[in-house]
Amino acid sequence: MYTQALDSPGGAAAADAHERERLERFQERIDRDEKIEPKDWMPEAYRQTLIRQIAQHAHSEVVGMLPEGNWITRAPSLRRKVVLIAKVQDEGGHGMYLYSAAETLGVSRGELIEQLLSGRAKYSSIFNYPTLTWADIGAIGWLVDGAAIMNQIPLCRCSYGPYARAMVRICKEESFHQRQGYEIMLTLSRGSAAQRAMAQDALDRWWWPSLMMFGPSDAHSVHTAQSMRWKIKRFSNDELRQKFIDVTVPQAEFLGLAVPDPDLRWDESAQHYVPGPIDWSEFHAVLKGEGPCNRERLEARHAAHEAGRWVREAAAAFAEKHQEPLRAAQAG
Repeated sequence: MYTQALDSPGGAAAADAHERERLERFQERIDRDEKIEPKDWMPEAYRQTLIRQIAQHAHSEVVGMLPEGNWITRAPSLRRKVVLIAKVQDEGGHGMYLYSAAETLGVSRGELIEQLLSGRAKYSSIFNYPTLTWADIGAIGWLVDGAAIMNQIPLCRCSYGPYARAMVRICKEESFHQRQGYEIMLTLSRGSAAQRAMAQDALDRWWWPSLMMFGPSDAHSVHTAQSMRWKIKRFSNDELRQKFIDVTVPQAEFLGLAVPDPDLRWDESAQHYVPGPIDWSEFHAVLKGEGPCNRERLEARHAAHEAGRWVREAAAAFAEKHQEPLRAAQAG
């Protein structure tokens, strides 16, 4: 239809006007807080933005299983072991929900996983840091999952329906993960001098990477403004980071731990904590693959992908076998 219009006098202008009208109607739906569903018309840029964000989120959940899974066999008690197994299982489930949400946008799970394995897709920089002690498992739950919740609760009101609905269950489960991590840190901080030192060391190493989880500052964020206009995001990176700092600093004080920021101060007039400068060079280095565990994480995903190849092939053969009678009946 559009090519025919372009062949007629004024066809290009008419097509442009039609496209502008559709974009305006789409934005009006967004402004009314209507949910966009998979079969609805949407701008290609909106679709691609969602694919990029949901895929990165899904990859982060799956890769995020690795630093914690490393401690399942070394958890200090049977209770801790069982809880950690359940948490790692939850993270795998979150990845599956999110891959399914991305598939509603016309991209296959296989494509997304291939992008991750090839290094073309990103996942959260936080998972490229090592878990050196048991306290790191507590710090991940408290800080990393705490930052994730701060970022993800607004996504329950995302303008894209499948993503918003997936986030409702994910956020409920993440809240348990955050409590589990804080309880580990509380136990350590009430323990021996060595245990308190372990908890402080974990906070020292995970604090700044956790702040970087919210992404670059608003002044340097490429996607934030448009994502907020489309209501994919509801708050900017800096707003979410500030909320996290304001909630987490009092928690650290309750634990008797010191936030590793000598410039941190309370601004009475603004009623906010003001942090010192973030070393964004570290953030960009980790994103470029120069983090402590970048190579290790991707190697682990490659190994898991190859180990599961026979399962995928068997499932495909089983599906093909059961399609044969259906094709024969249709042909007859």
